[in-house]
Amino acid sequence: MAKRRIDMYEYRQIIVRLRTGVSIRSIAKAGLASRSKVKSIHQVALQQGWLDTTNELPSDDVLATHFKLASASPITQSSILVYEKQVKEWYQQGIQGSVIYAALQRQHGFKGAYDSVQRFIKKLRDKSPATSMILDFKPGECAQVDFGAGPPLINELTGEVIKTWIFVMVLAWSRHQYAEMVLNQNVETWLGCHRRAFEWFNGVPKKIIIDNPKCAITKACYYDPVVQRAYAEYAEGYGFIISPCAPRDPKKKGRVEAGVKYVKNNFVPLRQFRHVVDGNNQLQSWILETAGNRIHGTTHEKPLTLFETERLFLRPLPAKPPECAVWEKVTVHGDCHVMFLKCRYSAPYKLVTQLLWLRATETTIRIFQDHKLVAVHPRLFKHGERHTIDEHLPPNAIAYCMKDSQWCLENAKKIGVHCEQVIQKLLSDSVVDYLRAAQGIVSLQKKYGNARLDAACHRALVFQSVHYQTIKSILKQGLEYAPLPEQDAFDALTETYTGRGRFCRNTSTLLQ
Repeated sequence: MAKRRIDMYEYRQIIVRLRTGVSIRSIAKAGLASRSKVKSIHQVALQQGWLDTTNELPSDDVLATHFKLASASPITQSSILVYEKQVKEWYQQGIQGSVIYAALQRQHGFKGAYDSVQRFIKKLRDKSPATSMILDFKPGECAQVDFGAGPPLINELTGEVIKTWIFVMVLAWSRHQYAEMVLNQNVETWLGCHRRAFEWFNGVPKKIIIDNPKCAITKACYYDPVVQRAYAEYAEGYGFIISPCAPRDPKKKGRVEAGVKYVKNNFVPLRQFRHVVDGNNQLQSWILETAGNRIHGTTHEKPLTLFETERLFLRPLPAKPPECAVWEKVTVHGDCHVMFLKCRYSAPYKLVTQLLWLRATETTIRIFQDHKLVAVHPRLFKHGERHTIDEHLPPNAIAYCMKDSQWCLENAKKIGVHCEQVIQKLLSDSVVDYLRAAQGIVSLQKKYGNARLDAACHRALVFQSVHYQTIKSILKQGLEYAPLPEQDAFDALTETYTGRGRFCRNTSTLLQ
């Protein structure tokens, strides 16, 4: 059992009672000190002559000097004092005592007990107690915003457990609030909740105090926080100032912290929610009926009563609310497309590998290079969908895509009957895709004209070699009008390649 520390005025009381003849046992029973302690005080007082009633009682300074020396015991230095500087540094970083103890053992071979680390940290904590101050706000000056964990929902069809969050915005002066149950904390949800909160209050506060969520702050910093481009655009449209708290310092928005706890502890328990819409209907009713009409513990007024005054100081809603748009940096991949929420949108092929800005609204996708608009697409929502603008593709890809089989047949028909037959034969091949060959044959018309190309196709059909290189070679050598061999000579020529040639095996022998 730890000994109670005796203050100086208690030493004086014990000496006064000893001077009046009260026994040591009686003083100990009164609870002023233990018998051994009273006995040691009696010895010192007797030595100094303080028990003589003819002498005056010594001053507190004299008592302090004597009893400090008399009660001194051998001082044992704590084994942790050797590492005092390191432990203080770790403590200021917020590291727990158990972690500090393990680090001392691992890094410095500390042999002391864990209790010595705890006692040392307690002394540091007592020397620097946490202090705070109350922030005062004027009506309409600011609102505080935060997310809190919401109740899990059960999908009635699949039985899947769906995680939810609760968005809360509290007006700092009246404590009237807006709350909404949501399924995620992305930028679109963050902006949409702000819009619905402003419409709920029918006005906009001058300042919004927030923590540092990724949907609002891309880089948390004490001095120069970086705000999401979409949120900054939204603030400009509604006319409010974004005021992020310093990293790891949520006390600056204590009113919404308390508001989130109030929603979680008062609204959520013992309620059933079928889906998000049902949850939000119940939540809004609860705000107007219960939360808004309670006597607030700090203001001692109903939030809705104070809101009747604060609403007069809110800025009016803009005539045209700002568009709910999300900005994101994207890279143009080698297929001339950028990726956003698992959907692909084309961008000019000259921008491949470059970093661009993408602005997504509920209906459109706009892609910017710096401040220059380079592409506009309709918004896609099904994962894996793709929207491509042909002009964004390289010329060879456009040519291939535009000159399909139907295009080849239509243009071959204009060239001539024999060209049409060649193209039909190429495109009807059941093994190889000859679309590029067909495109190449049709394109020869630009250099050689319709008549020569059709004649070359006729010659290729006669020799049963409807290939691009064959037709191009005929045109290049000018053989398209050369006389064709007579049928007997042609048959003799073809026999070389059909079974009776000098170097051809006898198929009948092979069959045997």
